[in-house]
Amino acid sequence: MDAKELLEVLSNSSGVSGHESRLNDTIISAFEKYADDISIDSLGNIIALKKGKSSNGSNIKIMLSGHMDEIGLMVKYIEDNGFIRFTNIGGIDPRTVLGQEVIVHGEKDLFGVIGSKPPHLQEKSEINKAIKMEDMIIDVGYSKDDLKGIVSIGDTITIKRNFKALEGNRLTGKALDDKAGIAAMYQCIMELSRINHDADIYFVSTVQEEEGMSGAFTGTYKINPDIGIAIDVGFGSTPELPKADTIEMGKGPGITIGGNIHPGLREKMVEVAKEYNIPFQFEVTPGPTGTDARAMQITREGIPALCLSIPLRYMHTSVEVVDMMDIKNTGKLLAFFIASISNENLEGLLCY
Repeated sequence: MDAKELLEVLSNSSGVSGHESRLNDTIISAFEKYADDISIDSLGNIIALKKGKSSNGSNIKIMLSGHMDEIGLMVKYIEDNGFIRFTNIGGIDPRTVLGQEVIVHGEKDLFGVIGSKPPHLQEKSEINKAIKMEDMIIDVGYSKDDLKGIVSIGDTITIKRNFKALEGNRLTGKALDDKAGIAAMYQCIMELSRINHDADIYFVSTVQEEEGMSGAFTGTYKINPDIGIAIDVGFGSTPELPKADTIEMGKGPGITIGGNIHPGLREKMVEVAKEYNIPFQFEVTPGPTGTDARAMQITREGIPALCLSIPLRYMHTSVEVVDMMDIKNTGKLLAFFIASISNENLEGLLCY
């Protein structure tokens, strides 16, 4: 399995925040070929350890994090006529879900569609307003009695969307935020299988990033790394977005600059990218990044943190778009950065 194949399987699967365990077998089977140890912690993070080859036995610990959870929906109420009322898990724009096909993950998966009052029957005051999520329903075709024992309040729901290739290297699907980060970590561990490195590397597929970064907090506390690196997605440029707020598709990962980011490590990441001719961009985030990097930075006594952002268009929709070359270059940059870290230079890099 290569990184693109892994991305496709993960995108087509279901892993709503707090309910990620459906992805465990896929991620474990991919990483176990290259890892020395794989475990699942008490919150559900998958931790794949690839040991380094430090000559003095005192290995640096580097934690890489890509979150395995995705935004989704949840059953809130079942009407007497079988229509399902629902709410959101994570940040979802209601305008993007109306008319979508969905899968309700009950005792068995049920196909359904999201509907609302037809425009022909709307009041004049409603016509120019976006329909609220509480005014939408999911129709699976069953009555309430038919749904007994199959669907319960609290069951998760995902948009039904198949991963597809666009032209060139572009790919589209749901939940590429942050399955693209998992794919980049997988690319990295494959690269490291051919590169000597001193540090022990913890590849952590974290849970619940979309609802508070819980997995990153607990995973970082458990590992207590010397360096933490979050691999997430950034806003890919489109015509209506200001250039200053986006990163370009196909031009490599965005190396984040900001208060959340350790300046010495960021400079080293840039140096490595230039040395190996790996394309990169800068992503400016003055405050907390809103990624696992923030959780890493403020865990325990503070962990020096970095963030790499894979350009992604149409974030938090079911048609997110990434460029496969950005994912591969992110994995390669991570691998060469890891190889550049040693017991001899770590202290100097971490100095302010």
